[in-house]
Amino acid sequence: MRQFFRVWHLSISLLLAGSLSGCQTGESVKEKIGTNQNNRIEGGKIMVAEVGKQAPAFILPAGEGGKISLADYVGKNVVVLYFYPKDMTPGCTTEACNFRDESSAIKKLGAVVLGVSPDSPKSHVRFAEQQRLNFPLLADEDHAVCEQYGVWTEKTMAGHKYMGVERSTFLIDKAGKITREWRKVKVDGHVQEVVAAIRKLKD
Repeated sequence: MRQFFRVWHLSISLLLAGSLSGCQTGESVKEKIGTNQNNRIEGGKIMVAEVGKQAPAFILPAGEGGKISLADYVGKNVVVLYFYPKDMTPGCTTEACNFRDESSAIKKLGAVVLGVSPDSPKSHVRFAEQQRLNFPLLADEDHAVCEQYGVWTEKTMAGHKYMGVERSTFLIDKAGKITREWRKVKVDGHVQEVVAAIRKLKD
């Protein structure tokens, strides 16, 4: 009986220690998230992207160096903000090249294109150089901005579940409001549809 209580006491002690350790880890994660929100999501506010509402603000490192803030374009340009899963993959390469090829028409309409993925700035530089991209690629390595826009989702491949970026595009007007969104984007014909939406917004 004494042996039983000793084992029981030891188990409870280990359980409590694990719980406390988990709480401490949770606090660290919470603190890290708080820091990311303050640095990456302007004003430290959690916002969810929704048509008709202000686009969640952000500041992200660009592949070519420096940082880009969504606020830089308010009152100046319409913004085409597109999220894609990964640099140098077939679908993402096709989409990026389509935006590249339509860049002249997009600029004439007073709009800019910003691409976002969880890849590093170095990866973005390689991707941009390989494909001669003429618009900024932003690095959301901790996927904080992806989460604010609701594009960080569970995916399944070959029966394996994992978290990743759902290919999506948001059209943001000069006032900083989302006027149109495309989720679960199919690459073929998408960029042309975006250009048409910019023209309509311009009218």
